[in-house]
Amino acid sequence: MLTTAKWTIEDYHRIIDSGILEGRAVELINGDILEMSPEGEPHAYSSDEAGEYLMYLLGDRAKVRQAKPITLPQSNSEPEPDIALVQRLGRDYRQHHPYPENIFWLIEYSDSSLTKDLNVKTQVYAAAGIPEYWVVDLTKMALVVWRSPSATGYKSQEKQSSGTINPLAFPDIGIEVVKLLEP
Repeated sequence: MLTTAKWTIEDYHRIIDSGILEGRAVELINGDILEMSPEGEPHAYSSDEAGEYLMYLLGDRAKVRQAKPITLPQSNSEPEPDIALVQRLGRDYRQHHPYPENIFWLIEYSDSSLTKDLNVKTQVYAAAGIPEYWVVDLTKMALVVWRSPSATGYKSQEKQSSGTINPLAFPDIGIEVVKLLEP
């Protein structure tokens, strides 16, 4: 049986500071340092356009962080979701990445990383108590929305390819699904 070394968030930060991981796209998930899939053109374009759309819709109500780390201490994870909608804490983020209690919802754009995003990250985000998690499946052009987190996963899942969706944190804002799928 193989035993892998698990890393804490503090270990991970020391490794990053040492320069060992320089030039490598990695993230810490459940104590494992995982390579991230490279972004193809559809992924990069769609997530960037969606980020701008969400900035316009949300204004000053939330910070839209694109491809930046979040810190999930309970699972020794520091993933880098494509879009994180977080509280506007200003300079606090110079001291730490957003914690679960700072996060309204997360969005991942997925094609080659679909299995990881639909399985591993769903479990990690639910266990951290992230209220909702959206995956834009670029292979099927569908939005998968998870809500009602628990220690064992999300209790609610729905798929949409049209219409509008209202995020739990901002029920008065209608987000056009098509603008997330094909901006």
